[in-house]
Order: sequence, then structure tokens, then C-alpha cells
Amino acid sequence: MSAELKAIVGLDGGVDLATVESLLDAQPGVSLASPVGDLTDAWDALDDASCDLVIVVCGGEGERALSFIAAAVKERPQLPIVVAYQGTPNGFVNSAFEAGADEVLMLPVEANGAVVPPAGDVLFTLQKALARRNGAPSVSAQRHSRMICLVGPKGGIGKTVVASNLAVALASDGASVALVDLNLQCGDLGLALGLQPERTLYDLATSGGALDAEKMDAFLARHESGARVLMAPTRPDQASSVTSEFLGSAYSLLRAMHDYVIVDTPPGFTPEVIAAIDSESDVCMVATLDVLSLKSTKVGLETLRLMGYDLSRLRLVLNRADSRVGLSTDDVTAIVGRAPDVLVPSHRDITRTVNEAKLIVTSSPRSEAAKAFRRLARLYEPVAQPPRNGTNGGRRRLLGKGR
Repeated sequence: MSAELKAIVGLDGGVDLATVESLLDAQPGVSLASPVGDLTDAWDALDDASCDLVIVVCGGEGERALSFIAAAVKERPQLPIVVAYQGTPNGFVNSAFEAGADEVLMLPVEANGAVVPPAGDVLFTLQKALARRNGAPSVSAQRHSRMICLVGPKGGIGKTVVASNLAVALASDGASVALVDLNLQCGDLGLALGLQPERTLYDLATSGGALDAEKMDAFLARHESGARVLMAPTRPDQASSVTSEFLGSAYSLLRAMHDYVIVDTPPGFTPEVIAAIDSESDVCMVATLDVLSLKSTKVGLETLRLMGYDLSRLRLVLNRADSRVGLSTDDVTAIVGRAPDVLVPSHRDITRTVNEAKLIVTSSPRSEAAKAFRRLARLYEPVAQPPRNGTNGGRRRLLGKGR
């Protein structure tokens, strides 16, 4: 692959020329094979100019862009097509892939209307699209996985225990599972699983070079269940090196490599947690049977609603659900506003297995707690492969919150 990519850029309605120029000016490794024009100009340029790929920039409904993509794929099936989309995705992303696009870049819009995507991420995406069409294997063409974020506004509620047991329950049923410890300052997911943090998120974020499946695989620790783990930094001062932009790229890659990606988050709604939730995630909220936790859970649900998250997708797990503390599950429903989906009872083996770096779902599979974790796993049904038309191998890479 040459050091500089030559692109034909077609501009659809809904995005002005200044937006396109800001996108291209940030890409030192990309040059224009012809002047930027509308989609008709771009189509004419396909006959007159030599290029490595086509970039379609659009916003709004993007119907003309979808027609252009479908026609270009039919006429030139080996030419990579990347869509730079500004707007609310809704069903457009799937439509773009069904039409034949290799990648979709979601363009974040700042308060002043400027669009300034990270240069490295864009260039990496363009290079990946070109490599895919040239015959390089693409893990993103192989899977469309589910990402599950374990959240809880209050600490000490057992998110790590739930995350690890959920992951191993899924893995023991034959699924390919990746766990991410997003508690960047004091994560202990590796400790709960009995794994040494030889390579961490910090090491991956600061390793340099392109982020691809081969590199990611080298940084994933393997649990005996088959689940893979991307562990938190070992020191609090390393957390700042793991940016939300990097995490977005890591999630996309992990989802391409696995059936499930499970993210164990710190308490509250930090920028990293919000970015993870915005990555089209399923949210599993964990609470315990005490008033402080339940109040925080209610606030957390309201926060998710204000973020625009579809609460019908959320699962609520009540940990230590049979504790005799003067509250019932009916009280939980009254305080939180919805009934728990899964009740995990207290069990002395949970603490014992944590201390022994084991998991109750495998060490005491007949216990009521293990059965509860398996019920939770069954709530997340297998995700089908995305529609394929023979030319589409892409998955979206988020460059902003683009929900």
C-alpha cells in the first residue's frame, strides 16, 4: 500500500464544502485524485481519474448517496467506498453497508458547527478499507457482536463479580467473549479472574502503530474458560493515556473479533463510561438491596434516559437480593421504578470464589447464585451476522458519539 492514498470525494446534500475541507485538511496521508464535487462530479471522475478509493460525504437521509454507492459497487466492485456521515445514524449506517460501503465514519459536530475528526483514526479507517478490497482478511466482515456495559452509579455493588461470571457463563456455552476493565485507576478484573496484568490497556494505548486484530490479540489475557481480558492499567497515573477516542477504536475491533464484548465500568458516569454506553451498547445496571444503592440506581436510570438511551434494552440485576435488611423486591420496584430482571442471591461461595480467584458459575454451578448468572447470560441472545450482499465487508468506526 502506498504511503499516500488518492481519493475521489463526492459531496451529497446536508454537508457543506467547509466540512469536507476540514475533513481532508486533517489527513496528511490522503490526496485528491480530482477536485471535490457533488456526486455527479464524483461519478464522472471515476472514468477520468485514477484513485485508490472513494469517499462519499453526506448528511440527512442520504438517499442519493446510497444510490451512488450501490451503482459504484456494481460498476467497480474492487474500489473501496468509505462514507463520512454527519447526522443521526438511525437506520442509515445499516443501509450504507447493505448498499456496499466498506466503512462509515460518524463525524462529530462541535457546538460551533465545526467537524474536526481525529486524523489518525480516519487515515487508519481508509487504509483498512483499501486493504480489505485488496484481499487482506478482515475480522470486521466476520462478526457483528453485542457489547454489554456493566454500570452502577455506586461502588461496592458487585459489578466486577457480575461481569466476570456473565462472561464465563457465555464463554462456557461456546461463545467468544472479550472482557474490558474500564476501571482505569483501580481495576481489579484481572485479580478476580486470577490473571496477571502482564499487558494492559495502557500498554496497548501507548504501543504506537496501527491497531489491528493481530496486535489486539497480543494484549488480551486468556482465562481458562476461553474468555479474553483487556486489563486496566496497573497505576492510576497511567489512566490519562487511555482516551475515549482510543477506546472507541478498541471496542470496534473487539466486537469484530468476538461474539460478545463485556465492559466492567467504574462507579458513576465518567467520560469513558458515557463513551462506552454511546457505542451502541446494551447496558446492564447492577444494584444491591439497600436504600443508598437503589437511590443511585434510580438516578442512574434517569441519567441514561436523558442521554437518549433506550431503557427497554437495559437489564437490571439486583445483587444480594435475599439479604434480610428490611427491604423486599416490591420495595425495589417502588423505589427504582422497574422490577429487576435477575435476582442474584447472597451466597458464601461468592466471597470464597472471589478470594480464590475462581467464579461461582463454574466452581458451584448448581448454586442459586450460579443459576442466576446463567439466567442473565440467557437474556443476551446470540447476535446474527449482518446482512451481506457479497461486496460489503465493513463495520462502522465511531469517531464521535453518533447515536
